[in-house]
Amino acid sequence: PRYKCGNQKSCPQNYFAFKIISGAANVVGPSICFEDLVLMSNVKNNIGRGLNIALVNGTTGQLLKTDAFDMYSG
Repeated sequence: PRYKCGNQKSCPQNYFAFKIISGAANVVGPSICFEDLVLMSNVKNNIGRGLNIALVNGTTGQLLKTDAFDMYSG
């Protein structure tokens, strides 16, 4: 069977499914999947060098904001 975000098993009822994949230097970019919807990725062109963050409402699951913080350049 296929589970949300490609996880290995289903999440319990009343829990959100998510998967965060770290990038590999500048070869493979990071990605964030939430409830089977990709929030950040190379394809969406909304990732950056450093910390990539997606802010999601913990009650509704609604995406509020995405951003990247470049920790190298300050």
